[in-house]
Amino acid sequence: MLELYQFELSQYSEKVRLILDYKGLAYQKIEVTPGVGQLELFRLSGQRRVPVLKDGNTVIADSTAIAMYLDKQYPEKPLIPVDSKSRGLCLLIEEWADESIGIKSRKVLFGGLSKDLNLRASILPSGTPDIVKNLVSAVPPEVLDVVGFGVGYTPDAVKEAQEALKQDLEALSLMLLDSPYLVADYPTLADFAVAGLSMLLKFPEGNYLNIPETLKGKGVPGFADNAAYRTFFNWRDRLYNQYRKPLTTTNTAPTSIQID
Repeated sequence: MLELYQFELSQYSEKVRLILDYKGLAYQKIEVTPGVGQLELFRLSGQRRVPVLKDGNTVIADSTAIAMYLDKQYPEKPLIPVDSKSRGLCLLIEEWADESIGIKSRKVLFGGLSKDLNLRASILPSGTPDIVKNLVSAVPPEVLDVVGFGVGYTPDAVKEAQEALKQDLEALSLMLLDSPYLVADYPTLADFAVAGLSMLLKFPEGNYLNIPETLKGKGVPGFADNAAYRTFFNWRDRLYNQYRKPLTTTNTAPTSIQID
């Protein structure tokens, strides 16, 4: 069986999970613990970032490389159109989504956490003691601003990302007004990249992720609840309903990575 080394809340991991489900491929999720678990990931793949896919003796890192491998190795339900114009547009949107939505949505989520106490507590892993949730919720926004400076998420950087993503979502909504998908009349890599990478702006409503119930269908204020982006999120909901497999009692929690 395929093994996906991942973070449950990684948008790039979600992009791969969407592709695996679309292609109907069985896989096991292996949750990588930040820090110590990434040492094992480095021994496996030569780098520390998720997602990483293991298919027998073959190990592939990076969500785009994984998508290309899966399309070549498991060609049923192809991800990339054959005709040159659609193929080029598909690859262009996928690359843009990685560098735009994937990066900016992290900054936007960070900005949302500083303003929404409920979102801040809900995003903690399930099983987190209430006392810890209460402490996290009580952290003043100015303290988070200091943390943000340390990782490059300054208030100005967050605001810039917010404005850019608003334009991105408006453009995507316009593209999807009269089209079922972004590039062709069937889903492509472009669709799964955009859908998966937008996860942190608004979490899918269904039982697709191992997250608290209070997070499902919720997201960053000003984005998840904005009527201007309803076309986009309705499109994404439809994509999930059609192609993403809901969690079952046997695959709810990912297997944790083991360190020898």
